[in-house]
Amino acid sequence: YSDEIPASPSVFKLLGLETRIDHRLGDVRDRNRLAEVLDEVRPDIVFHLAAQALVLQSHVDPVGTFETNTMGMVNLLECIRERPWIEVAVLVTSDKAYRNEEWPWGYRETDRLGGHDPYSGSKSCAELVAHSYHHSFLQDSPTRIATARAGNVIGGGDWATDRIVPDCIRAWSSDETVIVRRPGSTRPWQHVLEPLSGYLWLGARMWDDQEDLDGEAFNFGPGPQQDMTVAELLEIMAERWPGAAWQVTDDGAVSGREATLLRLSCDKALRQLD
Repeated sequence: YSDEIPASPSVFKLLGLETRIDHRLGDVRDRNRLAEVLDEVRPDIVFHLAAQALVLQSHVDPVGTFETNTMGMVNLLECIRERPWIEVAVLVTSDKAYRNEEWPWGYRETDRLGGHDPYSGSKSCAELVAHSYHHSFLQDSPTRIATARAGNVIGGGDWATDRIVPDCIRAWSSDETVIVRRPGSTRPWQHVLEPLSGYLWLGARMWDDQEDLDGEAFNFGPGPQQDMTVAELLEIMAERWPGAAWQVTDDGAVSGREATLLRLSCDKALRQLD
């Protein structure tokens, strides 16, 4: 369920998924359409990943970012509240939902939420929406929900702008120099299959009626000391791409919009989903 194919090239197009899977067009901002599709499909489990997912784009369109990321969560949970036959919902937000204090240690699920930019703020709000819906409407219902906060995801199929790996591939494929905003920034990088496996496992465990997961939030990211800076990631990529080059931008107005240090503690997921 999506309103559009967000990038080109697209794995959805390249694999011919349009003719191989059941998919529906719609926007999470349109609650009536969302309700209509849920009634048609009648899913037992819902995985919510719909989002405006780019920090810099949130500065261009803050209203659209909040409408999609925050009100999209409201619309989905309202639909779920009205459909008790939906048994499980895994609601994906972001590690950017935490109020970033530039701490050297990893954020835990009990740490303060916040957001210094519209994207982060919209994801923090989405977490609060999920929490309030669970405690107000779903806690004593047949439906179990949990939120998932993943670190920075890299891997095939991502062609979004203003992300380090796609930007590098686009530039280096054309023998161009990639522009880097903050080479010293640390992020909890992980391959896309890692958080996806976590989301699936979380959904499966809730499906098995593991009650201590209901209404909880879980971080998904690399292990302790496995995160790295943008520069370190670039070095690894450059080793495999002869002639790769990059240049650091001096645009403080752009680079100043993103946090320098971000780490996650994933002890809770390791403990409760083992």
